[in-house]
Amino acid sequence: MKYRSEIDGLRALAVVPVILFHAGFELFNGGFIGVDVFFVISGYLITTIIIEDMENNCFSFIYFYERRVRRILPALFFVMLACIPFAWMWMVPGQMKDFSQSIVAVSLFVSNLLFWIESGYFDASAEEKPLLHTWSLAVEEQYYVFFPIFLFLTWRFGKTRVFWIIVAMASISLILSEWGWRNKVTANFYLAPTRVWEIFAGSIAAFVVQKKGVQKSEIMSLLGLSAIIFAFLFYDEKTPFPSVYTLVPVVGVVLLIMFGDKETLAAKLLGTKLFVGIGIISYSAYLWHQPLFAFVKIRMLGEPSQLLMLALTVFSLFLAILSWRYIEKPFRDKKQYTRKHIFLLSAATLVMLIIFGLIGHLNSGFEKRYSPELIQTLKDSTNRNQSSIECFLKPKENRVIPSHPIKGCTSYFVNNSASVMMIGDSHLDTMGSLLQEKLYKKGIGSYSVSYPGCPPFIGLYVPSEGTHHKCHEFNQSMFDYAKQNGITDIILIAAFPSYLNGTLYDNGEGGKMTGINSAAYVIDEKHKSLLQNNNERILKVTNVYKDQLSALSNKFRLFVVNSPPAVGWDVPKYYAHKMIFDNNELTTHTHSFVNYKSRISNLVSIINSIDNENLYFFDLASLFCKEVTERCAMNEGRKLLYRDKYHLSMYGSEIATKNFIKKFGIKFLEKTN
Repeated sequence: MKYRSEIDGLRALAVVPVILFHAGFELFNGGFIGVDVFFVISGYLITTIIIEDMENNCFSFIYFYERRVRRILPALFFVMLACIPFAWMWMVPGQMKDFSQSIVAVSLFVSNLLFWIESGYFDASAEEKPLLHTWSLAVEEQYYVFFPIFLFLTWRFGKTRVFWIIVAMASISLILSEWGWRNKVTANFYLAPTRVWEIFAGSIAAFVVQKKGVQKSEIMSLLGLSAIIFAFLFYDEKTPFPSVYTLVPVVGVVLLIMFGDKETLAAKLLGTKLFVGIGIISYSAYLWHQPLFAFVKIRMLGEPSQLLMLALTVFSLFLAILSWRYIEKPFRDKKQYTRKHIFLLSAATLVMLIIFGLIGHLNSGFEKRYSPELIQTLKDSTNRNQSSIECFLKPKENRVIPSHPIKGCTSYFVNNSASVMMIGDSHLDTMGSLLQEKLYKKGIGSYSVSYPGCPPFIGLYVPSEGTHHKCHEFNQSMFDYAKQNGITDIILIAAFPSYLNGTLYDNGEGGKMTGINSAAYVIDEKHKSLLQNNNERILKVTNVYKDQLSALSNKFRLFVVNSPPAVGWDVPKYYAHKMIFDNNELTTHTHSFVNYKSRISNLVSIINSIDNENLYFFDLASLFCKEVTERCAMNEGRKLLYRDKYHLSMYGSEIATKNFIKKFGIKFLEKTN
């Protein structure tokens, strides 16, 4: 296969934006598409290598996989081993257990499956997972395993037929991804079936180039380069991915591969020493950047400054140079390491990593590294009520509530009926069953089902949670049940400000919510609403809030319980960090009340605008925050009020439910009008 320097330049164009995107630089909000550029390049290179060997009757599975092992495993295993000491020093048991699981998954080339399974509503911050980025390597590795076998088995049908089979499979995969981002967001992002069309795009380009050669077209090659840069600059986390939107950078790469002859301006630019140099070390740079960023965030507890992130970006390139020079390059040299050596060393390291990961998993993240008091505090803070768990729907289950109560959710009925219904998201899951217990003791039956990431109103959906129309249908079915079964009181418990504001909370003191925001959209506009600017969206969602609160309070006695003040820090991790590194475990840790009051101002205005005596508002901030100090508590000694960045612990929930009943309990004993 003839070397093309512009392909290495393309690698540089892919890896630098990915790193800067993960570093948090807003200019590179579309930097994540660098992964998609890598996919196309991999498809092109691997397919070219295989079809050339097929045509020359010299293809060998053992030789092919030997090359992949030499290219991928030494640097990957070295980075994984380098992560272990820092994980041991800085990770709390829960993080360490997750890290141990990822060690096993990466070693078995299935980390994309692990992160798909893990990435739910309660998942740890993705930015603090040192090996999260290996999901893309897993997708490629799965392609490396199956694609050569596919070509070997189908080659007998002729190259033209094989080409069209690949085109057909790529088309099916693209269609699947277009369905996936609407219905299975997380699976669509992580899994190979919805990603493989991008790799197949490179395979298709390889067939064309192998037949016609690289064509020279200034227009097409510059168009390809422009498409990639456009996606880097104008795509962001709201852009459905992968989907037809992904065609822009993918087709851009294909155009550069097919028409970027070395004499074209685009190829000359990509073929400069700087681009080629970064491209050569791009694999190592990709491997190093995420662990660096993750461990710094774990150690600092808050968001590092942009200056520090820029320094870490440069440092990742420095480590990449060393890694390429002393790890990648030597292991590709067959004179230094024979096939037998490379396979034996890889197998031995693989077994060692898997054993370490399994031990970490089975020992709950090596929890004995820390004091029994700390471990008990962390366990207490993350415990959940089993009754709530049974009535906690997962978006992945795609269930809609039937017209009759869900089995297992009728534990708090009185005389086989309920007069109180609780509807909400994961915040209802936190305190719902405790509230039900207290009502039950007063002889009041209740029915409660929580749906994570779902605002408790008809007409809204949250695409980031993958709930889409199911959220709307869930609420519709719940309110229909309430009308038909004698419900007199409805309690709504949810993160109302998050759905309304559509922004990730920042406490202004280094504690920031991370990941994709929970912005709600009006369902009538379906997916077109994703293209709205945030002010338009807020206005539309505000109207839904007002209409729904007015309508419900006209039919039921309505209690709206706002979620507790968002913290910004993961409280158990924050507490463990302070105890481990600062040794001040019994201090009452606090966060800003000022920022949170600003965040809930829209919700408070909506509530105040509705004049209905059947509408009651209970803000949990009144329990945990003090106006005098403008601070909100995160703990009371070893008792943590939160189990993460925003959900109450069992202890915090006890305080919340006790005060709710103290304030409103008598009303549930009264008959509604």
